[in-house]
Amino acid sequence: MLLHPASERENWWRDAVIYQIYPRSFASSGGPLGDLRGIEGRLNYLADLGIDAVWLSPFYRSPQFDAGYDVSDYRDVDPRFGTLADAERLIEAAHEAGLRIIVDIVPNHTSWDHELFRRAVAAGPGSPEREMFWFRAGKNGGSEPPTNWRSVFGGPAWSRVRDLPFVAGTPAAEEDLYYLHLFDRSQPDLNWRNPAVRTEFLETLRFWLDRGADGFRVDVAHGLMKDPALPDWSGAVEMAGVTEKPEPAPFFDRDEVHEIYREWRAVLDEYSPERILVAEAWADTEERLARYIRPDEMNQAFNFIYLAAPFEREALRDIIVQSLRQSDRVGAPTTWVLSNHDGVRVCSRLGYRDTSRGANGIGAHDPQPDRELGARRALAWHQLTAGLPGVYYIYQGEERNLPEHTSLPDEVREDPTFARTQGAELGRDGCRVPLPWESGRPGFGFSPDGATWLPQGEDWARYTVDVQEADPHSPLHFFRTLLRLRDELELGVGSLEDVCDEYGAGVLAYVNRAANSNRAAHAQRPPVLMLTVFDDAAPLPSGWRVLLASDPAASSLGEGEMIPADTTVWLVPVE
Repeated sequence: MLLHPASERENWWRDAVIYQIYPRSFASSGGPLGDLRGIEGRLNYLADLGIDAVWLSPFYRSPQFDAGYDVSDYRDVDPRFGTLADAERLIEAAHEAGLRIIVDIVPNHTSWDHELFRRAVAAGPGSPEREMFWFRAGKNGGSEPPTNWRSVFGGPAWSRVRDLPFVAGTPAAEEDLYYLHLFDRSQPDLNWRNPAVRTEFLETLRFWLDRGADGFRVDVAHGLMKDPALPDWSGAVEMAGVTEKPEPAPFFDRDEVHEIYREWRAVLDEYSPERILVAEAWADTEERLARYIRPDEMNQAFNFIYLAAPFEREALRDIIVQSLRQSDRVGAPTTWVLSNHDGVRVCSRLGYRDTSRGANGIGAHDPQPDRELGARRALAWHQLTAGLPGVYYIYQGEERNLPEHTSLPDEVREDPTFARTQGAELGRDGCRVPLPWESGRPGFGFSPDGATWLPQGEDWARYTVDVQEADPHSPLHFFRTLLRLRDELELGVGSLEDVCDEYGAGVLAYVNRAANSNRAAHAQRPPVLMLTVFDDAAPLPSGWRVLLASDPAASSLGEGEMIPADTTVWLVPVE
């Protein structure tokens, strides 16, 4: 069954490999926090890995209550990460290395330290400044919040203006008003129905485009528009999106949000070479998600349904079909992603019996994942993912199979989720621990003096670059080969044929074929048969040889020999 047609390589972003960098945890040029100069110093590592672009999580000025997603100035760099000149130099150096730079933009909310919010509080009720945010009187004489909405981080989504840390001694301290924050109380939501908000962000887009940014990843892209009536809602939300939804949420995935992205796309289209928009959008269905990537809106949208899927044949088969069908309907590429800075790392969650997206964090007192099983499954799933047509995202450290830090002490946790839920949810710190680079140095070489803002795992030497480069069977070598073959074989723009029914109930099987229309006969790319074996071993089919296997032991298998469970192999016809 043909799921997706092949195409020629035209736009770089249709089959790119994009690597997410969480700046505070990637590499440091000095001090416990990663920084822009630390990233610049590792560009050769990234280029050698074989990626096409880097997505940088926020590095703007921020009080860092939510690790930079609480922005106080969208047009400057936080001194913790460097200077604006450092950002400009990083973009230039990345381009010289053949890499593009996608920057994070956070339009749903600002920091309470942002000048716009400070002015709004000071300006008072009924002012134009106040209309840029959501201020409302409470219910029952002000004793209750305006609505029953809950924050994604836990607790109410409304806080009193008079409780802000900077209002003491001002007229605002006497006001009995609330402000909306769907996330932390330090992150007031913007009112995108106000034209002044739209103008402000169009200027911010141009600011970074003029400095060479190749695009934007749009945080909480589904959340900008709220129902102006602010009705109560009986559903529930968490980091994985809407989890209980008796009726549509009045603040997520509203149809009006698409007007904003059409306006943004028009700005990006003014620039050459081509710039892109990537949506972090949670939607209930692939069809709703596809609305963000119509031809006049964004270029890509994260496929969170795939990210949250269990490592099971039927679940993945169904999601792959639906993902390709909906993105093809609007002429956009599908994105494939297994981990990011907001969830448990894939090689840890796959170490459990239940492999679906689980708890928000793992602690020392929780049942621990089977590390070796999780690592094995993760490589198999990565190889399956790399063979699918579309865009492939990699979260920093995945190329070394870095696990979640599952024993962080509570006293070092910084995720606001941990505090707002009184520890009921551990939060995302475990997937944000600074990367290890060199086995024989303090802090595994993360910073010159070994300082790290979160403690690393004691046995993380195995995940350093020098150790993995010395081992030809390491995940790092595997990923370099994986990305090289993906590029050479043009798997990201190939057709995809579902042949699962030919290989048994425990095998996910696809054939990826190149367009081959512009190639001479001697340069025709062979079809690639991709098999992912789940619970039980399966025989290598006749007429095919192994090109790449996620399990090194499967690399030399011959016809009829058994492919181990939790393994992916790419096969090409025997000549």
